[in-house]
Amino acid sequence: MIRKLLIANRGEIACRIIRTCREMGIMTVAVYSDADTRALHVERADEAVHIGASPAPESYLNIEKLIEAARRTGADAVHPGYGFLAENAKFAQAVIDAGLIFIGPPPSAIEAMGSKRGAKLMLKGVPVVPGYMGDDQSNTRLIAEAQTIGFPVMVKASAGGGGKGMRQVNTPDELPAALEAARREAGQAFGDDTLLLEKVVTNPRHVEVQIFGDKHGNVIALGERECTIQRRHQKIIEETPSTALTPDLRAHMFEAAASIGTQLGYYSAGTVEFLVDDRKNFYFMEMNTRLQVEHPITEETTGFDLVRWQIMVAEGFPLPDMDVYPAGHAIEVRIYAEDPANDFLPSTGEILRWREPTEVRVDAGVRTGDEVSVYYDPMLAKVIAYGEHRDGAIRRLDHALHQLQLLGLRNNIAFLRRVLTHPDHLAGNITTSFISQHPELLTDDTPLPPAALVAAALRRSGHDGRVPPDRSIPNYRPAGYAGALRNHWRNNAYRPIRECFRYGGAEYEVLLTPVSSDVYSVQLGDQSYAVQVWGRDNGGEDISLSLDGHRQMVTVTHDADDRWWVHLNGWSGALVWVSPLPDSRRPIEAAGSLHAPMPGQIRAVQVAVGQQVNPGDVLVILEAMKMEHRIKAPYAGTVAAVHFGVGQSVPVDAVLLELHPL
Repeated sequence: MIRKLLIANRGEIACRIIRTCREMGIMTVAVYSDADTRALHVERADEAVHIGASPAPESYLNIEKLIEAARRTGADAVHPGYGFLAENAKFAQAVIDAGLIFIGPPPSAIEAMGSKRGAKLMLKGVPVVPGYMGDDQSNTRLIAEAQTIGFPVMVKASAGGGGKGMRQVNTPDELPAALEAARREAGQAFGDDTLLLEKVVTNPRHVEVQIFGDKHGNVIALGERECTIQRRHQKIIEETPSTALTPDLRAHMFEAAASIGTQLGYYSAGTVEFLVDDRKNFYFMEMNTRLQVEHPITEETTGFDLVRWQIMVAEGFPLPDMDVYPAGHAIEVRIYAEDPANDFLPSTGEILRWREPTEVRVDAGVRTGDEVSVYYDPMLAKVIAYGEHRDGAIRRLDHALHQLQLLGLRNNIAFLRRVLTHPDHLAGNITTSFISQHPELLTDDTPLPPAALVAAALRRSGHDGRVPPDRSIPNYRPAGYAGALRNHWRNNAYRPIRECFRYGGAEYEVLLTPVSSDVYSVQLGDQSYAVQVWGRDNGGEDISLSLDGHRQMVTVTHDADDRWWVHLNGWSGALVWVSPLPDSRRPIEAAGSLHAPMPGQIRAVQVAVGQQVNPGDVLVILEAMKMEHRIKAPYAGTVAAVHFGVGQSVPVDAVLLELHPL
């Protein structure tokens, strides 16, 4: 019997496991790095153990420290979650050798499926995509095999997943650079730079099957999940059932997935991933020997708690003797701290405001005040909606995202809503290239709402009902403010208050003229509004106001850089306050300076001083958040200076190089 369980992971999956363990009466032990000292999963667990510095190899990937934490706390079992060591056979065996229960499949199955190449070679009766999986890893051999397969080809890391070490190559000229980058990324992420090549399947759908096995030889399929909407080869939207499958195709895929489990002697949760082409042929891609990020949608349609099943199977209980009939439709989106308009570049910083919708399921690992660091994956949460049919599930999910507030850093919420409501997605006309086929989805052309500017101006000027005004606001200027606003309106009562903000490259001036304690005449450009403030909450951050009778609730908060983060009616954005006077503290930078978009380490410098470059040329490769990010030339120019070399660490906003326009 398991009484205390150590969770060898962090974030939302750790919080998810804690929730089920509480329901089962199992004590939980969290582990944490320096960066996660105040993390949500640490607070929610019954106990927590510090296991090292922030970089994952020194903490969450350190097998010895994890085993020692389990011994120290008297844990009976270890749950790996997903990511980190979840599919590491050596870790699973180390847990077992320490006399603990590993909540997952046998190490032999993890090892067998840990290599995409090895898995495809060993499995019988499973269709696979044509490609090369040989031992000869020389560029000469790989280039020759790619020519035989025919372009486009997909270069993949044999040992990994999650889009790391994966490149689609469309022409022979692109292949050498793709091989180099894939090897480097695979080696850094998985410690194994072995590659394989696959023929690119035309118009593919990514459909996976959830299987579950017990230690008594039973293996069942619990349904499929459509994971076709992806960016950077990583899933961002998942749903079940898939709109791509016919009943006959579904039955064949379930049979193939269950047969793989049987061949492996598999127990616990596992996912078999397939590609389905436009002719309804399916091909085995890989098997993930762990719980998947998207497991909640299977739980929503089956009513089963998969973490509970994992624990019960690990304790030796058989699976329930029943047929599985998933009902309804469930869809999930992954909330990332990233900028879709900037090649999905991850964002770091403090979460100034996190507010979850209440009518759907949210699996989150963050809260207001948490810091999103550079050390781990930028996924913060998952939002899951269920409906009797697909349209209803999508409608509920879109409404939930409309309410979700994530202020303080760039995120993909608005982007996800655009994808969800795109006509092709609504019709089920999707492929794994959906995002690249619809580049208009990457940019938000929603106009700046006037109420956002008015609310930000009210907050910054101190006209939000707080007594006294907030002196923590940077560069606070109490224009027109004489003591407590609501009680002293005779001093400068009608003096206009001017606030300026920058958004989307444009500057906006707001003129507030107080009429009474909560009524203002507002001028925005050539537009005038009658504004009334109806109420305030959460220290003034939530403001109920009306513009010409249109009443809305607006949330406004700010950071140390005088950026005013606003959320209203599903819209979110950051307004940068603009001082009417020059800021003498700001250094004058060289023209054309290119900055580091986030902290990281320089992996490659592709240019030299004096070199001329064209728009789109890769200048520097920066590694951060487990991925490589290419800093490209925004215009044609000459490299005037390079400030960092390979291997050096750089802080956010550091000037990497100076590029003078031609």
